[in-house]
Amino acid sequence: MGIIKAAVGAVKGNLGDQWLEVIEPQAMSDTTVMSVGVKVRAKDRRNQNFKGTDSTISNGSIIHVYPNQFMILVDGGKIVDYTAEEGYYQVVNSSQPSLFNGQFEEALYETFNRFKFGGVPSTSQKVYFINLQEIKGIKFGTRNPINYFDNFYNAELFLRAHGSYSIKITDPIKFFMEAIPRNKSNVDITDINSQYLSEYMNALQTAINKMSADGIRISHVSSKGMELAKYMAEVLDEDWTRMRGMQIESVGINSISYDPESQKLINMRNQGAMLQDASVREGYVQGAIARGLEAAGSNEAGSMQGFLGMGMGMQGSTGFMGAASETNRKQMQQQAEQQQKQQQNQEVANQNQWKCSCGHTNTGNFCSECGTPKQEAKTDTWKCQCGQENSGKFCSNCGNKKPEELTCNNCGFKPSDQNAKFCPECGTRFEH
Repeated sequence: MGIIKAAVGAVKGNLGDQWLEVIEPQAMSDTTVMSVGVKVRAKDRRNQNFKGTDSTISNGSIIHVYPNQFMILVDGGKIVDYTAEEGYYQVVNSSQPSLFNGQFEEALYETFNRFKFGGVPSTSQKVYFINLQEIKGIKFGTRNPINYFDNFYNAELFLRAHGSYSIKITDPIKFFMEAIPRNKSNVDITDINSQYLSEYMNALQTAINKMSADGIRISHVSSKGMELAKYMAEVLDEDWTRMRGMQIESVGINSISYDPESQKLINMRNQGAMLQDASVREGYVQGAIARGLEAAGSNEAGSMQGFLGMGMGMQGSTGFMGAASETNRKQMQQQAEQQQKQQQNQEVANQNQWKCSCGHTNTGNFCSECGTPKQEAKTDTWKCQCGQENSGKFCSNCGNKKPEELTCNNCGFKPSDQNAKFCPECGTRFEH
């Protein structure tokens, strides 16, 4: 028993009036991973095969395979044929397996030879369809916090993650045999997700620990979905890909939350990082003084009593406040000087830049792209009467000879404009 490709024109034109069955998937949504094949219009008045049963596929019947579907033909508990190519296929009892591999090329032969005598335990003939699309929207969430060492905070933090992931079936026959429950006619991803969710969460713990070892900040984890999917694929490759014929396609993290102690450490570290800026510290000091003045003005015993107490307090803390402000002022001055120095260095670097004939911009004496030495700028230039600026003895535009340097016979002044008619210093007419 096997399948052969059917002529599309013949199927579309004559199929409705023939007695042969037409088999399609029972129901296949975005989350369906496997569906059994059912007869289309089984009770139609034009269907003359009233003696057939659901467990028998008549010789010559047509199986319709849609895009992104993998069809498996089972006879008496044995996988006898399959196809990964869309189209119409005719069942021929005398035919040998055709094995249309489609996008899987030769990779399915080994799996087929392994499982062809270990199909669904029954004595009937059935067709099964495996969904080859990416199965999306599989939700997950961490019940217990996951430890994460963050090099930036230099602390062991704990987080909870919630999101969704997607899988893709890479070996349909292996997936059919190892992941699909027996005697099921329709299997949704939710039917088998609980079976693998614990494995997924263990892999998520390992993948997040790898991200921690690679130095990724904990606040960046939520934006690293593609990287996390690669980590997950590495962890689950042995069990899910090799043994079950499926793999992690993508991971999306919707939210990340921290336990109270981790959140406290993060807030403390962020506040300390802000106070490293002298201008922020000085603003904090001035704000504290302003808040003290405001509180003194609203003192229940009277504003004078409040200001009197504040004055006594400030006398005791004047040394500290003054020292703090002076330290902040010096550090702000140092930061300003450092920024000015960096700006000056940048300006000098820009001035030293030169562009090679190959188009590459350099700062040294040789081009870092082609090795050409730096060409010094030519300063001995003169302008011809035709308007062309030149550096040689003859004009590159009209060929006129470079004129002798113009000098005033009266005062000895040498004008920059060699075409001047009168001396700009004494007014004497030049003799060209």
